[in-house]
Amino acid sequence: MRRVLLLASTLALLVAGTLAASPFFSAAASTSSPAPAAGVKPTLASAPTAGRTGAETRPASHGFLIARPAGDRAIVLRSRPGGSVLATVAPRTEFGSPLALGVIERRGGWVGVLSVSLGNGRVGWTETGDVRLSSTRVSLRLDLSERLLVLKKGARVIRRMTIGIGRAESPTPTGRFAVTDKVAGSRYGAYYGCCILALSAEQPNLPRGWTAGDRIAVHGTNDPASIGARFSAGCPHASDADMRVLIRRVPLGAPVFVHA
Repeated sequence: MRRVLLLASTLALLVAGTLAASPFFSAAASTSSPAPAAGVKPTLASAPTAGRTGAETRPASHGFLIARPAGDRAIVLRSRPGGSVLATVAPRTEFGSPLALGVIERRGGWVGVLSVSLGNGRVGWTETGDVRLSSTRVSLRLDLSERLLVLKKGARVIRRMTIGIGRAESPTPTGRFAVTDKVAGSRYGAYYGCCILALSAEQPNLPRGWTAGDRIAVHGTNDPASIGARFSAGCPHASDADMRVLIRRVPLGAPVFVHA
């Protein structure tokens, strides 16, 4: 499974060979333009039999749960409590961030989590003894039809942001995801603006001829005209001013709800 993100604009596709290899899928796709060179491609197990989730749940009084490794050990994800192994996840992500998995359900001594190693909407289960649980009341809500991202803390709206989204042939995926990493945009090129929030989401509708990665992120842009438009190959993107707020306010593992 490819774990490389798309670049942020059609121009980026044309000059991608001169940029650092990017692990994010976010470029405006052009069937006549060459795909960027593949970047980091960690090998991760898939989860074809895992449970699925897409529901937008409200946080309990303590907030949304986040699971982190209890020590410097990998976390084993199973198809159900006590079920078959689906994936083994390292304590750090491919970007070097400490692992933080969004929890969607707790069942006895097990938690159901979202992980990029499982694919969109699939749930893996791990024992609570292998993780440290914390909580956050922060969440991101994306309304694609309105081109709107809302940063919330509990029921309170912190900020509303206009975003650009995926083009018709490569729409932004919908469902529930989690924030996995905070990455400087300069690490991969000016087309990402200041900052990148990587998500546990993949693009299932790759543009025709695309040969690079499929990872989704929310990121900045150096093309303000693309904000509010169906411009990218899947990644939502916002102004750098808005992205800096997200980088400051949104913890790793926070839930991201995307609906059409």
